[in-house]
Amino acid sequence: MDTDQVSGRWDATKGACPTRQVLGRIGDTWTMLIITTLEREGTLRSGQLKASIEGITQKMLTQTLRHLERDGVVRRDVVPTVPITVTYTLTPLGQSLGAAVATMRTWAYQHMDEIVAARNDYDTRD
Repeated sequence: MDTDQVSGRWDATKGACPTRQVLGRIGDTWTMLIITTLEREGTLRSGQLKASIEGITQKMLTQTLRHLERDGVVRRDVVPTVPITVTYTLTPLGQSLGAAVATMRTWAYQHMDEIVAARNDYDTRD
């Protein structure tokens, strides 16, 4: 069932709808990979996240974590050690998003061969 019809409050096809920001954030590759990693590994430090996600820069990791924290998806905990230890954990909201990310990831895994074939077909057209 279309949730737009259920809520009547949000409509992502409208330019001013705030759900566009949310959809943009959760559809972002780095967001999906951070959610996947935290879901699989649990609480991690920034360096551990960076080491687990090939290709992510420190800037993108920091920026994405800040957005996810602001949206209530990730909890940032600061432990007063020397040096300070900062860890990141999925919130209950983030865990529910993790289920949706897992569904999309599974879909991609199941259909990757078809997508590669379609791309190859497209690329060889005149």
